[in-house]
Amino acid sequence: MSAMRATRGRTGHVPTEGGRLYYERAGRGPGVVLIHPGLWDSRVWDDQFGLFSREHDVIRYDLRGFGRSDPPSGSYSHVQDLLELLVFLGVERATLVGESLGGTIAVDFAIANPEMVSGLVLVGSGLSGHEWEDPGMEMLREEVAAALRDGRPEAAVAVSLAAWTPMKTDPVVDERIRRIAHENASAFMIPDELVRREPPAADRLSEIAAPTLVILGEQDIEELHRLGDMLAERIPGAQKRVIAGADHIVNMRAPERFNRTVLDFLGLIELRG
Repeated sequence: MSAMRATRGRTGHVPTEGGRLYYERAGRGPGVVLIHPGLWDSRVWDDQFGLFSREHDVIRYDLRGFGRSDPPSGSYSHVQDLLELLVFLGVERATLVGESLGGTIAVDFAIANPEMVSGLVLVGSGLSGHEWEDPGMEMLREEVAAALRDGRPEAAVAVSLAAWTPMKTDPVVDERIRRIAHENASAFMIPDELVRREPPAADRLSEIAAPTLVILGEQDIEELHRLGDMLAERIPGAQKRVIAGADHIVNMRAPERFNRTVLDFLGLIELRG
């Protein structure tokens, strides 16, 4: 039984600029916010939500245009959306657990609102202001763009899945990863220019004071390993862990190892006070 089915928690929508964000909340204790990758929605945290909520106040939400959140009706900011979510729910401080795009958002938020961040867990994280060197990424963008020009968002999802999460670890997990991504295919149609960009974080990582854990899947793409090294080196005191048997979606590919690693880190944050 997945954690989500075992613990549904409280659910609702938060009003934000030009739309609403869907969220789920469960548990009591120190705050933890789970921020999903850009190809999926908050269901990727099924194996964490219930477990983490045994000792923490856990919130997971769908980014704008994903899952059960409204698509954008105009320009918007992921950082502002997260701020409005936390203010609406009365959360003053929390550890942000962000995966891929979710990690990019977590870093940007920690720089913009340091007083609200007690810790960071960055999983296969992106980074605003980072210039990608891997030529394969440009080829991926071109294939995705071509599929979208042809009005085939499902093809764009399939190309992205093949690049980001090629492992076949378990038929049930493989199907969950594929199904959640395809159910969010419409998010590919959101124009990039609607997203208000934050000041690039790549040259501001030294400003982050929150305890930080960088997690990478052993089989993730090489550039993300280089980026993970950068995050671990430039964020003061940051730790790095590489989890075997996982690609980009570490928490779904290797949930037991991921959960143990994150819960141990959360325990260290709480000991520090």
